[in-house]
Amino acid sequence: MAQHSNVNHAWLLASRPNGEPTKDNFRLVEQPIPALNNGEMLLRTLYLSLDPYMRGRMDDSKSYAAPAQLNQPMVGGTVSQVAESLHPDFKAGDWVLAGSGWQSYAVSDGSGVSKIGNLPHPSWALGILGMPGFTAYMGLLDIGQPKAGETLVVAAATGPVGATVGQLGKLKGCHVVGVAGGEEKCRYAIEKLGFSACLDHNSENFAQQLANACPDGIDIYFENVGGKVFDAVFPLLNTAARVPVCGLVSSYSSGNRLPQGPDRTPQILSGILKRRIRLQGFIIFQDYGDRYPEFLQAMTPLVEQEKIHYREHMIEGLENAPQAFFDMLKGKNFGKTVVKVSS
Repeated sequence: MAQHSNVNHAWLLASRPNGEPTKDNFRLVEQPIPALNNGEMLLRTLYLSLDPYMRGRMDDSKSYAAPAQLNQPMVGGTVSQVAESLHPDFKAGDWVLAGSGWQSYAVSDGSGVSKIGNLPHPSWALGILGMPGFTAYMGLLDIGQPKAGETLVVAAATGPVGATVGQLGKLKGCHVVGVAGGEEKCRYAIEKLGFSACLDHNSENFAQQLANACPDGIDIYFENVGGKVFDAVFPLLNTAARVPVCGLVSSYSSGNRLPQGPDRTPQILSGILKRRIRLQGFIIFQDYGDRYPEFLQAMTPLVEQEKIHYREHMIEGLENAPQAFFDMLKGKNFGKTVVKVSS
């Protein structure tokens, strides 16, 4: 039986945020680790994934997934190791992908837990070979349907989804234009990821720069952020353009409040109709869960042969999870945000 501490450290959701989340919405607690029943196992968290969707789960509003519960560990995907097992399918020492949330240990009956085998970088199961990579792959290839010579614009271009979308688009022969925050990220998208261009959305003349970078208009826009980026993209969308809608991080903390300014809905709907634009939202595991093995089979060799580059933003220590989460929502991370909880 593996040795482990008898104490679990966990960040509980203490209250629901009003607008941007703060440290007051979380509470760090120490709890005893319960004894295992037959058919259960104890998972020790090694890596915790921090993702934009978590902001939505903090609200108590109707969505595609149940809200995170108050006074329970905040939800989240993890790479964990089986510390003890009374489960027939798992043994101590197994590396697994789980949903243990923001805590150092979790008791599991095996639901939603899968073995990840011997990955050279186990944390990559939370990124390029996990939910973000899968999101990029299915959203671009199934909804975006890229063809050689088309123009693909991707927002949050150096994040784990956007970076993968852009590189897959390049492999398909697209003219890829990224949008990111700051000069350093834009340089990385061009020099390392091979994008044709990358524009800083903080630039004063951003909309004009985007028009210049897309002389033939935009055939595919992979939507991760919404807001002013969408505003600049929409007039440039070509007839029969495809817009996979993966996230809207710019508005996650605004709740259901409508933005200031005129109602542009009729104008947008008219554009969708006249230019026959396909605008489709998707939730990766709800829509494509059964195709995960197909994705892994296609993506693993691309990553191993470095045809797809991947960057992590690794934070040390569970105690730093809330701040890392706030920074990610503001775009201060560079790459996929992962918290190293234990070695």
